[in-house]
Amino acid sequence: MIREPAAFEALLERVHRFVRDVAIPAEACVEEGDEVPADIVAIMREEGFFGWSVPEAYGGAGLTTEELVLAALELSQCSVAFRARVGTNTGIGSEGIVADGTEQQKQAYLPRLASGDWTGCLAVTEPDAGSEASNVRTIARREGDHYILDGEKCFITNAPVADVFTVTARTDPQSKGAAGVSAFIVERGSAGLATGAPYRKMGQAGSPVSAVYFNQCRVPADNLIGGREGVGFKTIMKVLNKQRIHLAALSTGPAIRMLDMAIRHTTGRVQFGEPVANYQLVQAMIADCRTEIFAAQPMILETARKRDRGEDVALEASMCKYFATEMCGRVADRCVQMFGGAGYIANLSSIERWYRDVRLFRLYEGTSQIHQLNIARLALRDAT
Repeated sequence: MIREPAAFEALLERVHRFVRDVAIPAEACVEEGDEVPADIVAIMREEGFFGWSVPEAYGGAGLTTEELVLAALELSQCSVAFRARVGTNTGIGSEGIVADGTEQQKQAYLPRLASGDWTGCLAVTEPDAGSEASNVRTIARREGDHYILDGEKCFITNAPVADVFTVTARTDPQSKGAAGVSAFIVERGSAGLATGAPYRKMGQAGSPVSAVYFNQCRVPADNLIGGREGVGFKTIMKVLNKQRIHLAALSTGPAIRMLDMAIRHTTGRVQFGEPVANYQLVQAMIADCRTEIFAAQPMILETARKRDRGEDVALEASMCKYFATEMCGRVADRCVQMFGGAGYIANLSSIERWYRDVRLFRLYEGTSQIHQLNIARLALRDAT
């Protein structure tokens, strides 16, 4: 649902200008320095990028799901580090509070997340709880008006720069699976909280990821999301269903950018007396890329609209995430191929960086294989 078309078009134009005039010229700097420069983060704050998903009542833009994915398609056509810098605030870092937080929690945290003054992140994954997200080992035990958290999270996007963490922990030590898992808001500076050094990664330079450690970490009882124990996994699934639609859009934008780069290269590169783009086997790769991008866009938009109507989108969100991330990987591979040897040399082209950066899309928010199982399970359920 697009609420005010004229105002929303103006927002998309601002995002487009940011990508073209600010982000793309800074991509090499971000890659070399492994961070988004502070002055660009300040611009993103001023533009309101951090608050896209936060309701207007708490200082955000209150974008609908359809509006969010359209904005994400624009923002993700520059280096993934830029959208990752705001992405936890517009998605997994704030959505748990938006979905199930108490009014007190929303008032306390959402305005700061919407403004970008604080960076949020979601700390769910553990060494033994990745694809099996319900296998949480982090423990939270009640002690007076606090909970004491002990455990470790890993692969947490923006953890090194986060000010506030949405954390899953088991409040019933005798429980198994999703039962007994609760969600907490934990502020940086809490006694017993520490983040590890940023990982060295295959790609996505400028997007810091690290482990998070809880050692007798004291969290006020008021920071139990929703004020209820044992429903944290349900909160996280609400977060992930929306985020999977969002991520599908964030995977389609890079595919658009990579194809544009490949077309510009092949139309300018002359071999055997004519542009490489004139050769039919190159044209076949262009056609395959363009067709798959076209297929992803209406799938994502229809799922977003369905969610905005309040319908169950668990199956569609999983299909969007699975198809769009796999599609992006195929587009990246073809585009490197269209660049030829230049596509492998970082000095000659940034397409090799894109190839490395988008590889992660098929792993986080549920691996492709987990989504295949989920899609099949839901399809079989609906058939009975």
